[in-house]
Amino acid sequence: MSEAAATPSYFETGWTGGRNPWAIALVVTMATFMEVLDTSVANVSLPHIAGDLSVTSDESTWVLTSYLVSNAVILPISGWLATRFGRKRFYMACVALFTVTSLLSGLAPSLGWLIFFRILQGLGGGGLAPSEQAILVDTFPPVKRGMAMAIYGMAVVLAPAIGPTLGGYITDHSSWRWIFFINVPVGIASLYFSHRFVTDPPHLKRMREQAGPIDYVGLSLVALGLAFLQYVLDRGQEADWFHSTEIVIFAVASAAFLIGFVFWEWRQPHPVIDLHMFKNRTFASSNVMMLILGFSLYGTTVMLPLFEQTLLGYTAERAGLSLSPGGFVVMALMPLVGYLMSHVSVRSMIGFGLAALSLSLLYMSHHLYVGVDFHTVWLLRVYQMLGMAFLFVPINSIAYVGTPPEKSNAVSGMMNVSRNIGGSIGISFVTTLVARRSQFHESQLANSTNMYNTAFTARLQGLAHAFQSVGSSSIDATHQGLAAIYRQMQLQASQLAYLDAIHILAIAVACMLPLLLLVKSPKPGEANTAA
Repeated sequence: MSEAAATPSYFETGWTGGRNPWAIALVVTMATFMEVLDTSVANVSLPHIAGDLSVTSDESTWVLTSYLVSNAVILPISGWLATRFGRKRFYMACVALFTVTSLLSGLAPSLGWLIFFRILQGLGGGGLAPSEQAILVDTFPPVKRGMAMAIYGMAVVLAPAIGPTLGGYITDHSSWRWIFFINVPVGIASLYFSHRFVTDPPHLKRMREQAGPIDYVGLSLVALGLAFLQYVLDRGQEADWFHSTEIVIFAVASAAFLIGFVFWEWRQPHPVIDLHMFKNRTFASSNVMMLILGFSLYGTTVMLPLFEQTLLGYTAERAGLSLSPGGFVVMALMPLVGYLMSHVSVRSMIGFGLAALSLSLLYMSHHLYVGVDFHTVWLLRVYQMLGMAFLFVPINSIAYVGTPPEKSNAVSGMMNVSRNIGGSIGISFVTTLVARRSQFHESQLANSTNMYNTAFTARLQGLAHAFQSVGSSSIDATHQGLAAIYRQMQLQASQLAYLDAIHILAIAVACMLPLLLLVKSPKPGEANTAA
């Protein structure tokens, strides 16, 4: 049989290389679970990382943002790398890099080294998802592909659902370093089974011969632009933003590299990111919505554990438990979302999701306070995730509307880039805003704490009397009363700052609603393939 005749045969039946296709699905799902888990497991451990490495809470968030940015840099070229060097070889290299850098992250002696290893880990993790999805598409025939993707999707959704609780348990009962060490045995097992079960289909060899050259200039420009941008976002608060010459220099450099990237890529025959795709207003709008979705999701996922551990006194495990129910809600709603996409306008679903998410954040800003009970905390997260469940898949689906099939990999890569960049900006924005607004509210509250304020003097006298009743002198009792009022003022200022951040996130999400007027919605039933 000729090669031309053989090709359609394994396209229709799936290429397994003589292995069990479900075993291949489980193998790639193992690495998926490991990588997605790692994006959520560290959130509740940030205060412990900050304390152990003697850095501020703001600086500890670099552990997350450095991973997201390096992850975003590798995503657009992962398809080219898999074609050029062989998909199995590239996939196993990504698993190996992710595993080794997980070990090194756990051994990191300082924040600088931890960030460096997390950048390398992000490069390894960024190449996993596109390769895994391509492996599943080639392994299964079209009639079974949906079930295979469902198994893959369950891992993607389950990992962030249990990640915060697992990370909190490990941190409280052992050390934050073990949230990285747990990846090592999983990574080794994934490498072994990938070597045994995964094979490249014959058509990849032909594609390798036809692969165009990589745009090294474009890749360098976008990598440097994003790196400098992230440095500005992470260091800006500590360096007093544009009052610092250092921040100004890095901001100008970031803008120059990113603008240069746009001009360079626009004229390239083999671009890293095909910017001409943004002429499609549906694709452009879906990327903006995905960026804001990452902005709000990652922003709150970092902010809530910090609020709970610093203001409510929660342990890392308890903070994780407050986040996990939201993940399970998304899992439970996924079948409903899939069903509705076949019967309801996708644009209507996105509109509902954006409205529900914005309203849930506004509701959160009125019910999150110092002294709130645990039941209310996890319910607030559940309300937020109800809206999220109606956004991820529908927004991804409309991104494919009007784009040719050969651009599918580029669409997938760009949507992931938008989500990661939005998440990185969201984390930096939230930590900066909380720090700045805490100072603002503290100064505002301090204006009211003087001897001319009857409520303040009455409170001080009551505290002083209480301290005197347990043995303090009148002078010491007054000082202790002032210290107690100051601590309470700091708590109130921090609480108001967190609420300000939630308000702005709610407004940012609501501002996405007008974009729905620009998108072309697929007809009910047509969106499932893209999703």
